[in-house]
Amino acid sequence: MTAGTLTEAILEFPDNRLLIDLCGEFDRNLTDIEARTGVQILRRGNQLAVHGPEDAVPAVADVLRGLYERLEQGREVARGDIDRALRMEDDEPDEQLEMFTGGPVEIKTRKKLIEPRTDAQKAYVQSLFVNEMAFGIGPAGTGKTYLAVAVGVHMLITGEVDKIILCRPAVEAGERLGFLPGTQEEKVDPYMQPLMDALNDFLPGKQLAKMREEKTVEIAPLAFMRGRTLSNAFVVLDEAQNATTMQMKMFLTRLGEGSRMVITGDRTQIDLPRGVPSGLADAERLLGHVPGISFNYFTAKDVVRHPLVAAIIEAYEADTPG
Repeated sequence: MTAGTLTEAILEFPDNRLLIDLCGEFDRNLTDIEARTGVQILRRGNQLAVHGPEDAVPAVADVLRGLYERLEQGREVARGDIDRALRMEDDEPDEQLEMFTGGPVEIKTRKKLIEPRTDAQKAYVQSLFVNEMAFGIGPAGTGKTYLAVAVGVHMLITGEVDKIILCRPAVEAGERLGFLPGTQEEKVDPYMQPLMDALNDFLPGKQLAKMREEKTVEIAPLAFMRGRTLSNAFVVLDEAQNATTMQMKMFLTRLGEGSRMVITGDRTQIDLPRGVPSGLADAERLLGHVPGISFNYFTAKDVVRHPLVAAIIEAYEADTPG
């Protein structure tokens, strides 16, 4: 949203209670929008006056109307929803999103409704529903694994798959696994914790515990996949940049009837020993043109964690030679 001649838009909202929710506690939501866009938003009774550059005001007005409509539908407006609305307003329309032009992209889980916040995330979610095998590649914090697990939970509770299998390569990121205390399972648990965190966001604790006990939900190191045929399952390989070429081939060839596979990774965070090629890079090179396999890419602008995370990623990318 760029600077230009100053202008003003007056927006009227009939339900004052919803307007209070739109503004947020102590007008925090309006303050966030002002900080992001460079406009000034003043509340006058049941109206909001948006004052600022003529290139920014119409877009901010659209964001405010969209958030108010969300409240009218009985849905909340959190800071993440504001961030998503602003990102969507800034991004150019993505031609790959025709599947979702009839309404918002939503993933229903037991505990919450998940909505992608950027066009890249929307295209990624689309590919997870359309393709039997999908790759999500990009920096940390872009929602690659979170959205994949959400889609997996959605497909499980709607009966499209019978189980969810989540796995990661158990590769040390500067620490030695063997020196950790406890049994082998206890040593591996810290590597699986990010996958558990995502599941806990989507499924009630007791239900998740029962699903794990019944093996409806499995979380295991990549090595445990060897020799299995994964049928009627939603399978996610996280941190795939740390899989070797042979491990990646082993994993991809586990795909069985009625299953879907999602492979996520960050090419800038490879923890394999020096000289060992990443199986993710080989998969990109070998499978890029295979029908039924999609590759979705994310950048720092797709980061949905703290805004500083995007700034940190951009700083490191700018310092990378070549």
